[in-house]
This record gives sequence, C-alpha cells and structure tokens, in this order.
Amino acid sequence: MDRRKSIKALIIGTAATGVMIDACKPEDKKAADDTKPASSEAEADRMKEEIAFNKKLNAELFFTKEEMATITVLADIIIPKDAVSGSASDAKVPDFIEFIVKDMPHYQTPMRGGLRWLDMESLKRFEKSFVSVTPEQRIQIVDDIAYPNKVKPGMKQGVSFFNLMRNLTSTGFYTSEIGVKDVGYKGNVPNLWNGVPDDILKQYGLAYSEKELKECISYE
Repeated sequence: MDRRKSIKALIIGTAATGVMIDACKPEDKKAADDTKPASSEAEADRMKEEIAFNKKLNAELFFTKEEMATITVLADIIIPKDAVSGSASDAKVPDFIEFIVKDMPHYQTPMRGGLRWLDMESLKRFEKSFVSVTPEQRIQIVDDIAYPNKVKPGMKQGVSFFNLMRNLTSTGFYTSEIGVKDVGYKGNVPNLWNGVPDDILKQYGLAYSEKELKECISYE
C-alpha cells in the first residue's frame, strides 16, 4: 500500500486522533499553532503572557542535533516527498515536534527514549546509528515496528515509539500549508450563483428576461 495514502487514512481516521485531541485541549490549544516565533500580525490576537511563553519555548532547545537528524530521517520515511507534495521535513515537521515536546513535556521521555531505542537497535543489527545506515536497512527496522498487529518479540518499545512518532508527524504535516494542500482542503470558497436552474423555471412557467440575464446573472 502507498505509504502516503496509508498515513492520510490514519490522520483522517483514528491513528492520529489521540494526538490531535490532546493538542486541542484548552490548556494546550496553542501548541499546534505556534511552532515558530509569531510575527507581529500573528501576535495581534494573543495575550502578552502567551506571546512571552511561546518566545521562551522557541528560544529553548530540547533535542540534540543528532536527535533532530534522526527525527528528520524517520519523519521523511513516514511521509516522503512525492509528485503531490513535499516531505515531512519540507513541511518543517521536525521543528513542530521540537516545539510540541517543549509545550507538552510528557512527550519528552517517550520521544528521547524511543530515539535511543532506535539507535541501539540499528547498532545491534548493523553496527551503525539509524541515520548512518542505508535506506534499505532503515526500512528493515521500520517494518518491524510500524505494524502493531505484527509485532515481533522484543519490539514493543519500538512499536510504542513509532506510533507516537507517526502521530506527531501526521499531525505536524497535515496542519502545515503543504499538508493542507496535499489533502486538497480549500477552506470557505464563495460560490457563483447562476440563477434558478432552467428545469425549475419551466416547471413554474417562468423565464429570465434578456435584461435579467445580461444584468443580474452574468459573471463575464
């Protein structure tokens, strides 16, 4: 199955629901919206305390460079670039995840522990870190933790981490400009009304005059 279609089905269905609901709790509502310092325009509807809090989080770093590199590689495996749109990293999903774990600290230990598990598993199999092995070797590891119903012995921690990473990646991607375009969402678009349909007019023995057609329902 195409990986992008699978992830889109998950975000629309159930897999990312927990993260999205969690991110939309009243106390955490700002998390999904403020993945980078707000511009003066974006700050217009925010309280001073909220602006200061977001700037504080953006000034801090949680993940190391090595951890961010691993997150970037794994996020792009989950949502790769294709003919439709860019990859997870193109949508700045790693930056989104960095912000989320600072705004929601309960994600910090699972994420850091999961990244450590991933590197240890890669070292055990291939004697290299996850970012240093070949793309084919990365997929071998991912395939063992991406399908909870087919988990092998000893892979439980990896499966738990991958579920979290997949949910965060999906949420970050499909709330970005690239992801919104990928889904095809256009928002509220004004309609052009071309008048009452001809069959309805005929039903009641009515018709538009030439003047009405020219002045009232012509959009050219």
